[in-house]
Amino acid sequence: MRKPTVNRPATILLTALAPVSWGTTYAVTTEFLPADRPLFTGMMRALPAGLVLLGLARVLPRGVWWGKAAVLGALNIGAFFPLLFLSAYRLPGGMAAVVGSVGPLIVVGLSAVLLGQRPTARSVLTGLVAAFGVSLVVLKAAGALDAVGVLAALAATASMSAGTVLTKRWGRPEGVGPFALTAWQLTAGGLLIAPLALLVEGAPPALDGRAVGGYLYLALANTAVAYWLWFRGIGRLTATQVTFLGPLSPLTAAVVGWAALGQTLTPVQLAGMALAFGATVAGQLGGRPPWAGVPQGPDGPGACDAPPVAGPRAARAL
Repeated sequence: MRKPTVNRPATILLTALAPVSWGTTYAVTTEFLPADRPLFTGMMRALPAGLVLLGLARVLPRGVWWGKAAVLGALNIGAFFPLLFLSAYRLPGGMAAVVGSVGPLIVVGLSAVLLGQRPTARSVLTGLVAAFGVSLVVLKAAGALDAVGVLAALAATASMSAGTVLTKRWGRPEGVGPFALTAWQLTAGGLLIAPLALLVEGAPPALDGRAVGGYLYLALANTAVAYWLWFRGIGRLTATQVTFLGPLSPLTAAVVGWAALGQTLTPVQLAGMALAFGATVAGQLGGRPPWAGVPQGPDGPGACDAPPVAGPRAARAL
């Protein structure tokens, strides 16, 4: 089968817009949205965006894809959001972002098991450098760590990492593009969060104009467009390449905090940003084509080759 042409630099840049967008979530949440409603905010990010995309795509899952879409939606959205929010509220400063920055290492390990991509010393070292760089940017002196918060952060990272690798492994059914796949996952994840938000947080809060604008931004640009770019990238790049774009989220949050919220950046933080960004770039170099060594499906390599949203102590994460 002829290998499709993929403009990898353009694909990497477009995919990178997703974590860059997610890096603005912290500022939007603290400046525009009601306080202490992480589950409601997670639902408002996922469900409206999923329903809008579903209405535009006008394609529903068929056969086994009902189950696959539910699993991917739970891993990438439904479980990931609440776990991330829980860790952000219970951990000091940017600790949740530090824990989340080990995501590339988890993806490297899962890719070896599920995709047959043997980890290299370079990918492991790059992952360690990325995590260290992020820690210099967001980690500050803090008291004793909360065990539940640490476990929640690890579970959130593992959930998103597993969702990324399974999205790569399962690909998409014939004739279905990343637009519809994104709609399925956001809808499934939002439906999973909705009853949890009602049970834990009660009735939705009253919203003013600023809150409505903030939720519209989160649902459309920050979620619908960003996740479509993310899942599109997973179909065209290796899972490892995609996950090494993740550190752009806390780096963007730090820059937005400095530019828009009056926060300072120390020389140590600037050094950490340089390390994390360097690791992100290194993670894109030398990657195999996404179809290499993987059985082809009818749609080529894109088919079968198979946040921080919280209060002032939130982590600068997705």
